Amino acid sequence: MSSTIRTTQFSILDRSRTREGHPEAAALRDTVDLARRAERLGYHRFWVSEHHSVPGVAGSAPTVLAAAVASATSAIRVGTGGVMLPNHRPLVVAEQFGVLESLFPGRIDMGLGRSVGFTDGIRRALGTEKDATEDFGDRLAELLGYFAGTQTAHPQVHARPAEGLTVPAFVLATGAGAQVAAAAGLALVIGDLRGRQKMLDAIDAYRDAFRPSGLWERPYVVISGTVAVAGTTEQARRLLLPEARSLAYSRTHGVFPPLRPADDGPAAGAAMSQRERGFYEDAQRGHVYGTEEQVAEELGTLIGRSGADEVLVTTSSYDRPALVESFERLARVAGLTARE
Repeated sequence: MSSTIRTTQFSILDRSRTREGHPEAAALRDTVDLARRAERLGYHRFWVSEHHSVPGVAGSAPTVLAAAVASATSAIRVGTGGVMLPNHRPLVVAEQFGVLESLFPGRIDMGLGRSVGFTDGIRRALGTEKDATEDFGDRLAELLGYFAGTQTAHPQVHARPAEGLTVPAFVLATGAGAQVAAAAGLALVIGDLRGRQKMLDAIDAYRDAFRPSGLWERPYVVISGTVAVAGTTEQARRLLLPEARSLAYSRTHGVFPPLRPADDGPAAGAAMSQRERGFYEDAQRGHVYGTEEQVAEELGTLIGRSGADEVLVTTSSYDRPALVESFERLARVAGLTARE
């Protein structure tokens, strides 16, 4: 077993993916249940995501869901991967995380992203525009200023109860996100695991440009992506097929559907156009999957090359028992210490 894996933190990001034939409420309950299991298995963090008006994703209000997760657990760190800052006013985000940190002191993480809604209609409903990503650095500075009591955008305004609290902040890297994280002295979350040289170059640039802050004294790198572990390589691969099929459908139909049971037989292929089949096959590439020994070797190499401090696993599948088993196997691979 690789020693680099045993000295690396492992965490989970769950996107509350809906399953065909199951209500959206079930996806949210599944997220909370998975968080409990992750805590018992010894994972370091459990994060939830933000998506709006996506049929296949129930996680639309990450700070609300994070509160439910934190209430259902007692030791694991809880946060967001992430709150999309262009969609929200920094004051409101500061207040929300201030409440979370006040209720669950020492357990809350603030993961922040630069993405906006997928369509013009969603962006209009959120009161934002496509170019809102360009203001990310200013919004981030304002948000952090509310915690430090130093923000100058609105001098008479104070975020209660955030001011004076310390909540670790992470930037999800998309485009210029790595540079923003380095300049602000924040931790970097970068994925996925398929564009590896590009990812490694971005990590190197982040470390070179990092400026220590009151939140992080040194660069902290979290690599994020899909990992599936099973008894055989084929079983692990099949665990990833529902997500691949959903992604392929979204690329060709403009709708991100709920997850369907895995079916890689002729019938599934016949139901796809040639273009959709291409996206389907592409969506199966670049992930880490296989037996415990295979995953240990591949992750050990990746962690060694990147020098990552942490691995954030984002795996989704229709088969919930098999998904839970995958996280159990990964916990063994990573040498995690189970909690009572």
